[in-house]
Amino acid sequence: MKCKVEKTENANEVKLELTVEAEKFDEAIKKVYFKTAKYFNIPGFRKGKAPINIVEKYYGKEVFYEDAFNEVAPNAVDEALKENKIEVVSRADVDIQQIGKGQDLIFTTIFQTKPEAKLGKYKGIEVEKIEYTVKDKDVKHELEHLQEHNSRLISIEDRPVEDQDITVIDFEGFVDGEPFDGGKAEKYELQIGSKSFIPGFEDQIIGMKIDEEREIKVKFPDEYFSKDLAGKDATFKVKLHEIKKKELPKLDDEFAKDASEFDTLKDLKKSIKEKLEKEFAEKQEYETKEAVIKAVCENIKVDIPSGMIETEVENMLKEMERRLSYQGLQMEQYLQIIGKTQEEVKKEYEPQAIDAIKTRLMLEAVIKAEKIDATSEEIDEKMKEMSKNYGNEDNEEFMKNQGVREYIEQGIKSEKAIDLLVENAKMK
Repeated sequence: MKCKVEKTENANEVKLELTVEAEKFDEAIKKVYFKTAKYFNIPGFRKGKAPINIVEKYYGKEVFYEDAFNEVAPNAVDEALKENKIEVVSRADVDIQQIGKGQDLIFTTIFQTKPEAKLGKYKGIEVEKIEYTVKDKDVKHELEHLQEHNSRLISIEDRPVEDQDITVIDFEGFVDGEPFDGGKAEKYELQIGSKSFIPGFEDQIIGMKIDEEREIKVKFPDEYFSKDLAGKDATFKVKLHEIKKKELPKLDDEFAKDASEFDTLKDLKKSIKEKLEKEFAEKQEYETKEAVIKAVCENIKVDIPSGMIETEVENMLKEMERRLSYQGLQMEQYLQIIGKTQEEVKKEYEPQAIDAIKTRLMLEAVIKAEKIDATSEEIDEKMKEMSKNYGNEDNEEFMKNQGVREYIEQGIKSEKAIDLLVENAKMK
């Protein structure tokens, strides 16, 4: 195989002209023929038994060219990129120059290549000092959460519905006198004041008594996810079955014993404060790193190829799809709920994708400038930790996986680069 490499007139773009020997292309044609022979039905021959020259005569000599190209071209391109140490960030734009049996296969392919960021000032960067201090109100807030979690529901029978009550209702909604999909439910639990229903619905439940029936009139928001209902007036027929109220436990030593491993409320509060101090310290560290990274990224110069942004956005969408699947949702359903197209969501993700790419390229430039490295011991330790987390503590095959090792190595270098930037930053 021969390969000619040249830069195009566009920044971060390279053109490869590859020549694959005729013998290798002819071998690919034969290979494709043997793979696909069973699909050819030619009169006078049993299915799949017609010789290659007969198939070519019957269907045309080009019948195997496309599959033969796909057989040899990817390996040829991968080999050329590896030999020339070219890191690409886009799909190939392929143009076939010459193709045919008994001929060298000649084709060109254009790729966008990974850019290198030019660092500006990255040491002594000034950022606002970020500090979080645990206050009494923070501890109180956590205690109230715990109190809420340990509350119990009691039935109310001697009064009408009040704000914050939990009601059990039947309801059916109508628009223009006709019921609509999703507008009916029985024995539905609704907490008044939760704002989980259409504005105005919960307020009109207040004052109802058990077994009372009432018509509630509301208007769907103009921005409602269902376009068929958005902005329309609706009437709901509601019947109240039950009224419940949360009863909160008293905050004392008995509560501490019941709700935690501590014997006194004082010890519980101390534990909550210590937990919050740890959380706040982690938050402070994370946000400081983010602030420094952002400041350093503002000083770099880099031309990010469009293909690199497209790939980053696609990866973000795949991650979104994965998270949605955990909630039992598909991407199409989610897009319908938010009333947007996939192209609109992609466009919204572009700034985030650009920031992520800039951060990676900036850190790679710092690693190169500062000659930051990761030792074998550091990589081994991190891999053992990862292996243990996945329940494969003694997995030798995992420990030797070169792809994983390179990924871990880059992660360690990046963390060291971030630490260096933070250590050298000036906090205002």
